[in-house]
Amino acid sequence: MNIKKRHLQIGLAGLLLGSLPFTTSIAQTTYQKKSAQNSTNQATPAAQAGNGGIAQEKSVPEIVSGNWTGKRTIDGQPDISGHWSNTIANHNNLTDPQGKIPGEPVKEGSTQRPLGARESRAPSRVSDPADGQVPFQPWALAKVKEFQVGFHNPTKQEYVEPLARCAPAGIPKSFYWHGYEIAQYPGYVVFFFNSGTRIIHLDGKPHLPDNIKLWNGDSRGHWEGNTLVVDVSNQNGKALFGRSGEFISENGHIQERYIFDKAGKRYNYVAVFTDPTVYTRPFTITIPARKWTENDKANGWHFEVEHATTKSKDVILEHYERICTENNGGFGLGAETGKR
Repeated sequence: MNIKKRHLQIGLAGLLLGSLPFTTSIAQTTYQKKSAQNSTNQATPAAQAGNGGIAQEKSVPEIVSGNWTGKRTIDGQPDISGHWSNTIANHNNLTDPQGKIPGEPVKEGSTQRPLGARESRAPSRVSDPADGQVPFQPWALAKVKEFQVGFHNPTKQEYVEPLARCAPAGIPKSFYWHGYEIAQYPGYVVFFFNSGTRIIHLDGKPHLPDNIKLWNGDSRGHWEGNTLVVDVSNQNGKALFGRSGEFISENGHIQERYIFDKAGKRYNYVAVFTDPTVYTRPFTITIPARKWTENDKANGWHFEVEHATTKSKDVILEHYERICTENNGGFGLGAETGKR
């Protein structure tokens, strides 16, 4: 089946349901300049395309909000459809993205190289406050620290990373848990993640009732030039931000800005997280992303596609659905994956 038709069917089915259950501020210039100094030999996306590595870059490019000058969809949205992924790392560690899982034991006979100085790696995804740490209340920080210890020997259910149970990744982890596809329909932007689907409503509908809680929250957005602004509520409080255990509660609120460059090849995700029951103050997470095309080589993380079987002469890339099998282990390492 033509992948665009398949996505339309899936998307419209989700829209009829309102939102699938598996479902700020401008990027700070000072943070971006500081992150750019973290590497003097940063590789470009083109040079890294298809290398199969998870960590590709060590800095965050500056992209400012402004006018959109690129192509538009039939309903007037900036056309940002396609295959995307973050450029920094995976979900092992929120605040040290290219570091290790916190508390990871050194395996006997390991040949892993030492990480080196912290400044040699990508900056924290927490771009505000300046220390790069989530401003947790003491009780919440204690809970995170407990998870980081229990994660490596999960004797309690709460030590099991949700992805090990095939749960949706949630916000913000979906943006660095493998690559994903963005599709657009009149009045909607849809994210096809490997761990669920997220629908952003652009039609001015109010949020869902407070008693409805979702893994990816409930998203209501609008365009401001090159920036997609999204208000997210209705969190279920079950998702984690990574294997480092950070979290948001059901009382949390997220204000997202997706700031696209003029070429439509990159964007910065800049989101302010507010939850007075968990954090001492609002904080900002910044995630750089790049677009992948038929000129890039598919790999095992950022760009998981196949050429769709079609009579069309156009190249159609299909972001295949991953099979998730629950692990007997507690932390999601070595999960069975495949194509369906």
